[in-house]
Amino acid sequence: MEQSPLSRTIRGLETDLGVMLLERTPRIVRLTLAGQVFLEDARRVLLAFDQAQTNARAVAAGHRGTLRIALSDDIGQMRLSALLALCREEAPGVGIRLFETPLTQLVSGLNLDLYDVGFALTGEVDPGVVAMPVWQDPLVVAVPARHPLLAHKQVPLEEVVSYPLVLCHPQVREGCNRQLERLLRTVEARPVVAEYVKTHALMLALVAAGYGVGFSSAAHLAACRQTDVIARPLAHASAAITTYLLRPERDITEPLQHFIERVQRVGHIPLDMRQSE
Repeated sequence: MEQSPLSRTIRGLETDLGVMLLERTPRIVRLTLAGQVFLEDARRVLLAFDQAQTNARAVAAGHRGTLRIALSDDIGQMRLSALLALCREEAPGVGIRLFETPLTQLVSGLNLDLYDVGFALTGEVDPGVVAMPVWQDPLVVAVPARHPLLAHKQVPLEEVVSYPLVLCHPQVREGCNRQLERLLRTVEARPVVAEYVKTHALMLALVAAGYGVGFSSAAHLAACRQTDVIARPLAHASAAITTYLLRPERDITEPLQHFIERVQRVGHIPLDMRQSE
């Protein structure tokens, strides 16, 4: 059988590199370790090339530069919207590019100068990256309508963990998972996890369907306006979600410095939780 054009291209690439990129057997075809490393580096090269094109177009359109901002952990919509609106108002000549990426890729991208700054829900990062807490929002429990936990104005964490939980995925939403795991370790009872989810929207859908209860920030849940999911504050002193700004440990450009100042201003804007009774 004649090889496909893609197979011939990969074979030719392997010949040029002098390494095997794919392990081929009658049953499976998968990347070798060398293939995985090559794929990761190739993606970074393509991203850098894409950013170079975007920067050139931005300058031609009259922008003085572009800030490359990476987002991890499903950062809250309300604060992000307020920040971007402030940037458009005060610095219309500086372009903004957003990249949604897992935490590990965000940190490596900062070290490789693929991003200027990032947002994540953890400050535990590699050397060479500076983590600065920029805003903190009260943590709430998300429960379906007519749930027994609604008898509490402030729900004890011990009561929450007596029900199945819908938690954020440990790999995809690593920072959020770390903060919640730290909170759950403060109670003796071992929680039962009904599902791990990759998005806030899926968490709300499963909670509304009765699969379990979930956690969110007050600001994030208020922006969703989902009537069949009700928020209750937690009766816990440290029940809050902290968002961190991550940047490389090097000199800060003037546009980035102004951006960080706007982030800090947005962090002081109170975002009230809208509760359903």
